Amino acid sequence: MQNDKVIYLDNNATTRVAPEVVREMEPFFSDLYGNPSSMHFFGGKVQKDLDVARERVANLLGAKPEEIIFTSCGTESDSTAILSATKINPEKKHIITTSVEHPGVLNVCKHLESSKGYKVTYLEVDSEGRINLNELKSAINEHTAIISIMWANNETGVVFPVEEAAKIAASRNVLFHTDAVQAAGKIPINLKNSKIDMLSISGHKIHAPKGIGALYVKKGTVFAPFLIGGHQEKGRRAGTENVPYIVGLGKAAELAEKNLKKENSYVKKLRDKLEKGIIETIENVRVNGGGAERLPNSLNISFEYIEGESILIFLSEKGICASSGSACTSGSLDPSHVLLSMRVPLTFAHGSIRFSLSVYNTEEDVDFVIKELPEIIKKLRVISPFSEGKPLFGADSVGHKH
Repeated sequence: MQNDKVIYLDNNATTRVAPEVVREMEPFFSDLYGNPSSMHFFGGKVQKDLDVARERVANLLGAKPEEIIFTSCGTESDSTAILSATKINPEKKHIITTSVEHPGVLNVCKHLESSKGYKVTYLEVDSEGRINLNELKSAINEHTAIISIMWANNETGVVFPVEEAAKIAASRNVLFHTDAVQAAGKIPINLKNSKIDMLSISGHKIHAPKGIGALYVKKGTVFAPFLIGGHQEKGRRAGTENVPYIVGLGKAAELAEKNLKKENSYVKKLRDKLEKGIIETIENVRVNGGGAERLPNSLNISFEYIEGESILIFLSEKGICASSGSACTSGSLDPSHVLLSMRVPLTFAHGSIRFSLSVYNTEEDVDFVIKELPEIIKKLRVISPFSEGKPLFGADSVGHKH
């Protein structure tokens, strides 16, 4: 690495743990080690701290504390929500989701399709990554057990109309779940009068540690637990609570609520400056989802005729951390399923980079990327066998071969 400073622009993959969160967690690794299920005062003290954390998470979401279930991660929350719907409606074998969901939702649906005989409708998106609510209305039938639509896409940052989608689901008496892992803490969420039945969040996306998440289950929603055993979480999620991490998630939720305005002003300003700087200094680029409502921190941008992995290697040598898509699908040489669903031409799709910022980023970070990136792209295009306009892999757009 040539640059001593790490410029971290991969916050949709994971975030640094906030110092305030670390300080809040520390006593629970040493002095406050009691089991919250114990009857004695020592365990009771820890239980009160869990109650505070639950209230903080509820406040971030505009929910009630009793509607919050602590889980190990966003993926567990997603699986729990979807599988709960299948358990309470075993006769209903239809699920609706989108083609651009996180693997935490997509792979559960594919598992139910391949091994349990479920039919899944995958709603398509347009070229900007947006869904069509009329298609959702048409897809619902008497066999639909649940609809699961993400609040914001993890790769492009495109925000979906989940409140409207939940109203459509409620009008047809169908359960509605949203993966809000990327949305929580970045845009306002208020579930007080919402028709959303279940919602997933993950701690490590909002400056809490990895390995902790939560599932919102609206009061009155029939629910079947994923983990069965003890009485923890009021019988909704068995297993001794991960106390330090739950406390950390609570503190992170409190900070996220306080920083919402900063996310939508300071962080957005940095994102917009980065986007503008790249467009002005590099030719043949494409902002994916740029015409849609997006998260204030996210920029997915494609560079024609080069590969994203090569860009990432050169950026990494400069101390810049970015991503070519979802961290859960890294290692695959295939173009992003999200960009393919958006019908981004392959000449662009293979050269896509996701920059995702946080409140810890600075203008200096953005200036450094704008300074270094043009030369990186120039070098890669010079050595690229496709730089003379020859299409990547014999195709100039998705589904169209020469």
